Amino acid sequence: MKIDLITGFLGAGKTTLIRLYAEYLVEKGEKICILENDYGAVNVDMMFLQDLLSDRCELEMVIGGDGLEAHRRRFKTKLISMAMVGYDRVIVEPSGVYDTDEFFDTLREEPLDRWYEPGNVISVVSADTGPDLSEESAYLLASQIANAGCVILSKVQEVPPEKAERTALYLNEVMEKFHCERRFSDEIISVPWDQSGGLDFDRISRCGFRLSDHIKYQVDQSNHFSSLFYFYVRMDESQIREAVRSIFDDPKCGHVHRIKGFVRLHDEKWIRINAVSGNAEYETTDKGEDSVIVIGEDLCREEVDLYLKSHSRYSGEL
Repeated sequence: MKIDLITGFLGAGKTTLIRLYAEYLVEKGEKICILENDYGAVNVDMMFLQDLLSDRCELEMVIGGDGLEAHRRRFKTKLISMAMVGYDRVIVEPSGVYDTDEFFDTLREEPLDRWYEPGNVISVVSADTGPDLSEESAYLLASQIANAGCVILSKVQEVPPEKAERTALYLNEVMEKFHCERRFSDEIISVPWDQSGGLDFDRISRCGFRLSDHIKYQVDQSNHFSSLFYFYVRMDESQIREAVRSIFDDPKCGHVHRIKGFVRLHDEKWIRINAVSGNAEYETTDKGEDSVIVIGEDLCREEVDLYLKSHSRYSGEL
């Protein structure tokens, strides 16, 4: 059974790409399963993909919340149970804070090494990525792209062409920084695309992967990256927009990478939030998951709480 890994740093556009990729594979006649593999104890991305469910596309989830090793065991156990179903392909979407070594290490273990064959490693990188990344973020970027069969630049249509070109050059600088001999050229796909399409999935579905060595760091998400979650948030749309904008703009909140989730409105509708710095998307939907998650580096929970806690019934930190 083929198993693909789609990586991307927080807010790069993994879920959007997976939607398009899954639709392409199903149209080809493949039976697939999308496995959401998140370190956090709350996974709202499953809700973003619910409308893909069909007799040829299923969704599964592995969540964390009690340590990295426990999460790895659950990932392996889930793959063992999925192997009995008979999918043509499994697509793994990990957390945006993910080292791809875990993927390959797990697939080398018994009995997974007899049941699964690594297919494609696809990495999504925002076209505005640059040298302002922290050391930890730059390392995670390196670990995600080093083994990629292709790197897809997202949000190309939102930045000047020269910025996308600088981002492509920066990827090679990151490889050099972490002593990886790999350099990118034709593997980088830099074309405008969005939810309506624009990508050559025939090429992407055959991109494969590379095994490239680089310096290994033990990046512990709990020591640098963190997630704050708020359940049963009750705000109207103008209030949630203002809160999201304020959290990104307030330096006392920390380095906020992404805010995502759902807020239930008074008319039984939901507003879906998918926000990164400088770009926030809001969509009214009929279904939702009653949680909002703030993800970033060196977050100050007390400061973020000022904007959300009084409007929620329960909050926590991972």
